[in-house]
Amino acid sequence: MIAKTPEPPYYAVIFTSIRTERDREAYYAASDRMVELAQDQPGFLGVESARDGLGVTVSYWSSLDAIAAWKRHAEHVAVQANGRRGWYAAFKTRIARVERDYGFEWSEEDGPSPSSTDAA
Repeated sequence: MIAKTPEPPYYAVIFTSIRTERDREAYYAASDRMVELAQDQPGFLGVESARDGLGVTVSYWSSLDAIAAWKRHAEHVAVQANGRRGWYAAFKTRIARVERDYGFEWSEEDGPSPSSTDAA
């Protein structure tokens, strides 16, 4: 899903990673828990994630203070430690201020869905 974000400015935390094969079940459970937990944090705006070899998770926040509070959250700190101990071969976190955003979302008024095919 594409996150529904407010009018800019707001902040994006871009987390890219390369996973190991270590303890996949525990990793996915922790990943799901972090999304659940982040959604309850003041200043959280949304999240998007994809993985195909390289994992990319972008979380959106209202302020740098909200990001710092999330980084210090006790359960998040514990999961970060597990990541360093074996879930990740490498990772990088980047924080950026979003100045503009724009996009497109198909609707019924646009005609046939772009993903539909003609069966003529």
